[in-house]
Amino acid sequence: MTDLPDTTRSTKRRRRMIAIGALVGATAGLAAVYGIGAMQSNPADPACRASAELTARLAPLARGEVAAINIASTPSRLPDLAFNDASGKPVTLADFRGRTVLLNLWATWCVPCRKEMPALDALQEKLGGERFQVVAVNIDTRNLDKPRTWLNDVGIKQLGYYADPSAKVFQDLKVIGKALGMPTTLLVDPNGCELGVLAGPAEWASDDALKLIEAATGRS
Repeated sequence: MTDLPDTTRSTKRRRRMIAIGALVGATAGLAAVYGIGAMQSNPADPACRASAELTARLAPLARGEVAAINIASTPSRLPDLAFNDASGKPVTLADFRGRTVLLNLWATWCVPCRKEMPALDALQEKLGGERFQVVAVNIDTRNLDKPRTWLNDVGIKQLGYYADPSAKVFQDLKVIGKALGMPTTLLVDPNGCELGVLAGPAEWASDDALKLIEAATGRS
């Protein structure tokens, strides 16, 4: 058998390498399309696996006035966010374990935040209790008396007062991709697992929002 010239063998090797590279690229593309890579790199948090069944039921309810909420496909435990209560005492998200929480970050300089505050107050009045609570955390870093004064002036009576003058709670959520702007609102299950996140305001006292929260708390 006649030996192939070196140039011919080199050409064939290059063609084989190109073919292999194309196959690898196609496989990676399929993985991206069908979510194979995502399943491998983002496994469900063991502490939140039960929450996945709940989020599957919540997904169809993300509509109308709450259509912008991003329901978690693979719920995970949120960091133990820290802020202060009305007396200045430190509290954390873990202090609310055992109940579903709608965690809202707001500030007086944020016009959409101020606009949705009455709806959050109404939501707390309608559904708040042992199973559910709206936790609205103010992150003003200056004029620290202003938020309380503003809440009183507009007649917010049902919401407890929580604040983080350092705004670290926002930064902690930003680090994990859960806070992109203001307001930021997260729906959290009784185990501290994220059920959904919404960037921007919503009409939280609407029928759409009530149905979503009722489903999240097992009332429907």
